[in-house]
Amino acid sequence: MQQVVGRTACQNSTDRPLDFKWTSSGKMSSMNRILIIGATGRVGRQVVSQLPATGVRVRALARNPQTAGLPPHVDVVRGDLTLPETLDACLDGIDAVFLVWTAPPATVAPALERIAKHARRIVFLSAPLKTAHPLFQQPNPLRALGEQIERLIETSGHQWTFLRPGMIAANALWWWAPQIRAGDVVRWPHLDAPTAPIDERDIAAVAVRALCEDGHAGAEYVLTGPQSLSQFEQISTIGGVMGRSLRIEEMSPEEAKSELLPFIPELGVKMLLDAWAAAIGQPAFVTSTVAEITGTPARTFRDWAADHATDFRA
Repeated sequence: MQQVVGRTACQNSTDRPLDFKWTSSGKMSSMNRILIIGATGRVGRQVVSQLPATGVRVRALARNPQTAGLPPHVDVVRGDLTLPETLDACLDGIDAVFLVWTAPPATVAPALERIAKHARRIVFLSAPLKTAHPLFQQPNPLRALGEQIERLIETSGHQWTFLRPGMIAANALWWWAPQIRAGDVVRWPHLDAPTAPIDERDIAAVAVRALCEDGHAGAEYVLTGPQSLSQFEQISTIGGVMGRSLRIEEMSPEEAKSELLPFIPELGVKMLLDAWAAAIGQPAFVTSTVAEITGTPARTFRDWAADHATDFRA
């Protein structure tokens, strides 16, 4: 088992298409048929969009294939993690699975049992559960669920890779875009808390390597963006790329609990508030893993914000 966290922060990068040149870390494998579970999420959609460059055949699981909105090259099949019996047809002929878990804990064991019967390789989108940084070490139910899934994958007897991204840049679309679209005031708790937001495209680029390239079995890749930025700096960055002067105001944790609950579950609000509070006073945990695996530096948060500027406009 290897937990890869990198050694130094990456340099700035600009937006670019995936340049699929295999690095010295591995070589092309015989994983020709790949199933994406979680294909309609932000990371899953990026994995779907980047896989065609490898020449593999892509299948995606969806509860409702008609509304999945996936590209025509994708074989979208009906399946549901909460109904494990529906997975067999989705997994037929599949070599590797990219897994984003989106179902209740009760269905973990039967679903993974079926996945393990078909796939020789599983790449699981997890979290930095083992990284000794306060941001990642606050107790919460999602941690226990992730640990359960990892144990079952590890004992499956198949090749596996765990991706452990920190804060994902796309969270800004849920947290701050509604306020920015509505006006020039952004209220948020723990503005001094630093994180290293990672572009979902960079997570997907590592996932594609782990799915299609040999040499990643047993690896646990801790993935972050290249910079430690406070939440205040991140909001300011969004305003800067939009050419707007935002008024950023601190809200108390108590205010956050009431104001965030309409669009973040209660357990999620508590987890985030605890993590941000614990992280204040030290830099975010930053790795160079994206560059080491893909050969291209991770995108900066400014890169991400510039590419999503229209999402913050009214």
